[in-house]
Amino acid sequence: MKFLNTILNGINKVKKFEEAHAHCDVPCGIYDPHLAQLSAHTVLRMVNLINDLDKNAEDYVHKYTRYTLVKEEHAEKVKHEIRILWGDYFKPEHAEQFPELQDLVWKAMKLGSKARQEVNEEAARELLDTVQKIAEIFWKSKGMEPKRIPAPYPTGGKLVVPQ
Repeated sequence: MKFLNTILNGINKVKKFEEAHAHCDVPCGIYDPHLAQLSAHTVLRMVNLINDLDKNAEDYVHKYTRYTLVKEEHAEKVKHEIRILWGDYFKPEHAEQFPELQDLVWKAMKLGSKARQEVNEEAARELLDTVQKIAEIFWKSKGMEPKRIPAPYPTGGKLVVPQ
């Protein structure tokens, strides 16, 4: 195996192999909106922490920078997870059955970008709400009744899970 690896690495140095990126184009059939919800809660939490910072504190710049970085990373994670659901899981029949789905996905993408660009609690809450609506559609599309349960996070709010 080491020999084969050496040969392939040598070929790659001469003629670069195309790099592949995918969630699961097998397809694995394992999809869940949980990570999108968790990331949206994280965006909201980071906005709350940023808004609560003492601007006169010695570590203000450090904390502001860290919270902003985490907020932006998780806003992008929301977009990534929603893109996976939209591109790999949802089918045309889901869009027919749930005509609001396409607009919700579009809105989640736009709100994810807004959450990255701004420190905006209203946008963060709207992002979470939009992701939760997508999660409800996801579970319904699987023939399961979704329910909202209390989220165990400092953001409060809910998580959408199947019954």
